[in-house]
Amino acid sequence: MSADHDDPYAVHSIGPDTGGDALNGHVAWSPATSLWQAAMLAGTLAAPVFFSLSGLAVFFVLTGATLLVGHSVGFHRRLIHGSFESPRWLDYLMMWLGTLVGMSGPLGMIAAHDLRDWGQRQAACHPYLSNRAGFWTDYAWNLHGRLVLDAPPRQVIPPRIAHDPFYRFLERTWMLQQVPVALVLFAIGGWSWLLWGVAARICVSVTGHWYVGRLAHRTGPQSWLVETSGVQAHDVPWAAIPTMGEAWHNNHHAWPGSARIGLYPGQADWGFALIRLLERLGLAWNVRTPETLPERPELARA
Repeated sequence: MSADHDDPYAVHSIGPDTGGDALNGHVAWSPATSLWQAAMLAGTLAAPVFFSLSGLAVFFVLTGATLLVGHSVGFHRRLIHGSFESPRWLDYLMMWLGTLVGMSGPLGMIAAHDLRDWGQRQAACHPYLSNRAGFWTDYAWNLHGRLVLDAPPRQVIPPRIAHDPFYRFLERTWMLQQVPVALVLFAIGGWSWLLWGVAARICVSVTGHWYVGRLAHRTGPQSWLVETSGVQAHDVPWAAIPTMGEAWHNNHHAWPGSARIGLYPGQADWGFALIRLLERLGLAWNVRTPETLPERPELARA
């Protein structure tokens, strides 16, 4: 495993000695992101007017592919937590598919994920980070705003990621990456394929990511507690399949460096199934699971 991810329990872009106050700050409107989300919502509302079974099929296929290969396996388990290793060409393919989900590029994803992860490990954090605001406030904050802390921590993305030309390209052009996909879909299936395959896919993926994340930090089953963290995680069983296993969030907080998130019988984890397939094909190695991770003293049974 690379040196960037040697500690499977660390927040890799924010060290323990970087300072910062996770509680005090405000949420500011993020114009570009807000307009992007509004455009995707408008396209989603128009999609039923152009409904077709083929358009719906495109929606399911592209949503599943980008969430499974791009977001869950690529962005989250590979890029952010380094829970396995893979060849560079496959890394790049996964990062592109992750970017197509429509939330951000790889660098923005690391920054947003790690700030929330760091904040939830503090004794107290801003309600933006803990999803403790009211439903519509939390929705508006997460899809249309950005948190501005009065005293943010020093955040340094590992150089092998931050300096990678392809990752930087995806970060600069993450919205524009939808254009070639949109052109191909429109050429083949017209407005139906375009609206269902781009706008509805992005709107459902981004909104669903926020909603499941809100539930996962507020209510639901728990097997483990991280005694040093101010915010504990919960599982969201009904969302296990649409999130490709990410909804077993209590397990993830317990072992963030594990490639396997669904740990117990009945806990579907399509992301880990894909990683095991890649491993059998020789395209993934150093796959980490709770059985191979070091003991975590702050972990206790719920």
